[in-house]
Amino acid sequence: MAWNQPGNNGQDRDPWGSSNNNSGNSGGDNKGGRDQGPPDLDDIFRKLSKKLSELGGKKNSGSGNTGNSGGSSLLGGRVVGLIVVAAVVVWAVSGFYTIKEAERGVVTRFGKFSHIVGPGLNWKPTFIDAVRAVNVESVRELATSGIMLTSDENVVRVEMNVQYRVTQPERYLFSVTNADDSLRQATDSALRGVIGKYTMDKILTEGRTIVRTDTQRVIEETIRPYDMGITLLDVNFQTARPPEEVKAAFDDAIAARENEQQYIREAEAYANEVQPRANGQAQRILEESRAYKTRVVLEAQGEVSRFASLLPEYKAAPKITRERLYIETMERVLSHNRKVLIDDKGNNLMVLPLDRLLGDQNSANTTSDSITGSKVAPLKVSSSGVNHSTSDSSGSSSNIMDQRKADAQRNDITRVGRE
Repeated sequence: MAWNQPGNNGQDRDPWGSSNNNSGNSGGDNKGGRDQGPPDLDDIFRKLSKKLSELGGKKNSGSGNTGNSGGSSLLGGRVVGLIVVAAVVVWAVSGFYTIKEAERGVVTRFGKFSHIVGPGLNWKPTFIDAVRAVNVESVRELATSGIMLTSDENVVRVEMNVQYRVTQPERYLFSVTNADDSLRQATDSALRGVIGKYTMDKILTEGRTIVRTDTQRVIEETIRPYDMGITLLDVNFQTARPPEEVKAAFDDAIAARENEQQYIREAEAYANEVQPRANGQAQRILEESRAYKTRVVLEAQGEVSRFASLLPEYKAAPKITRERLYIETMERVLSHNRKVLIDDKGNNLMVLPLDRLLGDQNSANTTSDSITGSKVAPLKVSSSGVNHSTSDSSGSSSNIMDQRKADAQRNDITRVGRE
């Protein structure tokens, strides 16, 4: 039915039942209902009250109370108008709501997503818009656990905690039916898949960090196509332990593994202690050998230089030089000899401090012992008052050897001088 319908002898009627000739109607100048603006609420309430009053008047006239029809209709219209106004006020006031600082309001209009409102005081038309507050700043936690199968066909009980935050409230509410439950299922599936790739020993010992990293990566890859509006913050791999039925055996195995690692560390510590010492000793022997080599070479070079310096003297006075070399050689040889030689040509009695002399001779090096191979013979005083030195055959042989060495050295010097 159109707003204005021709009739009543060419007079148009508006939807409120008043004609265009009514001067009290605000829409009286409107011809045919065209170019009509938005209706005035006060005018609508007034017309509605008038209609209700007319209906009340008709009821009162039908009952025979014609005298009080005018007053009753007016009173009834006012009551109905007050009720309508009160309902509108209550409807308008009920639309105010508050969003907290950490929340965002997701507004739906007739069940369809409309927009997001921020924190503070807001208003919505009741029965038209609905608002759901979503916390976007708090860190949420999701815990999962279960008995899972490893790659070496062992059973392990694993517990994991996932921390996440809502970043897109509208996606969190409408992308999936229940984002929290979807994340729980994705976490459980990812954890079982990762646990199934590793052995039980690795999961219980050094593989905890690898399991945590792989699980977080698989969860992110799983929830990315669903666009659930959440962001993973951290994945905590809490505990991994064998079932209670075999826990004692696994404890023994772990204790044995720890003892093995302890023994390995002790062996490494011992090796670190002994090896530097052995390296030091080897280095010391090498350095001593190099020093001995250098010393021998330098001594040989010194001997050569000494003989070379003696050559001009020998050429100048061969006899005197040869005699001096002989005396020096005999002095050097006899200084390490433990025997006491006394000239018995004279009749003088020589008194020597034998105790001190023998004590000094005992402190000599073992090289002279190996060369001479003799012992100190006791001195005896003959009847003529002359001290004689008695020695065994080894002492005589050692003196002969010393004499031969002196002769050989003198011959070498003579040969050098000739050259």
